[in-house]
Amino acid sequence: MFIDSHAHLTFPELKIDLPEVINRAKAANLSAIINIALDDNALATSLKMAEEFPGYIFNAYGLHPHDASGWEDEIAQRVRALAKEKKIIAVGETGLDYHYRLSPIERQKEIFRKFLQLAQELNLPAVIHSREATKDTLAIIHEENQGKLQGVLHCFNGDMELAKQALDTGLHISFTGNITFPKAHSIRQAAKEIPLERIMIETDCPFLAPQSFRGKRNEPAYVAEVAKQIAEIKGLTVEEVAEETTKNTRQLFKI
Repeated sequence: MFIDSHAHLTFPELKIDLPEVINRAKAANLSAIINIALDDNALATSLKMAEEFPGYIFNAYGLHPHDASGWEDEIAQRVRALAKEKKIIAVGETGLDYHYRLSPIERQKEIFRKFLQLAQELNLPAVIHSREATKDTLAIIHEENQGKLQGVLHCFNGDMELAKQALDTGLHISFTGNITFPKAHSIRQAAKEIPLERIMIETDCPFLAPQSFRGKRNEPAYVAEVAKQIAEIKGLTVEEVAEETTKNTRQLFKI
């Protein structure tokens, strides 16, 4: 059984036929999906999804770094309330994204720090996004870690040097469909060297469909393709990768 550790089920591309998406996920042997809500509307829809598919869809709530300028202090209070009611299992996603810089870099850093502090206050894992911001992301993680930080560096797109630094902070590392891309040599090499007990798998759907589905909408069922690639890289069976990554995900998110 697999777990998709990072999906955006409230995006229009997936919400339009969600029951069929879930049916295909179950047919592909997924035992759970971690859904990431990034604004109030997505959160409201996400909570309804979790009620409709109890024990199958679990929610995290955060603010994408693109939207860091939209931070309001009420978001922190909302996160605390959701955690108290056990309606979220993680904080995030949160982090730094310097590719488009849709929010000023200093604002991104400020909000990233707030979420890391919240995660530790609430004893919840953080789902961390980093794009073209490796040095600053790792620096802030080191500075804000009070010895209680748990989390995952999602959608890993770096090399083994980055992976080692992330592992040294205690983070898990999650791979998505980009590990199957023809030019993703450094990602595959990192996957080969990272201990399986620190690896998770995800789709980040509707984005980053695996190579065999390029040009199509990504969805949770395709997480099996990520597991197949990791199995091939490590000389393991798909079942071994599925079992260990599922265990890792359940332990981190306490589900």
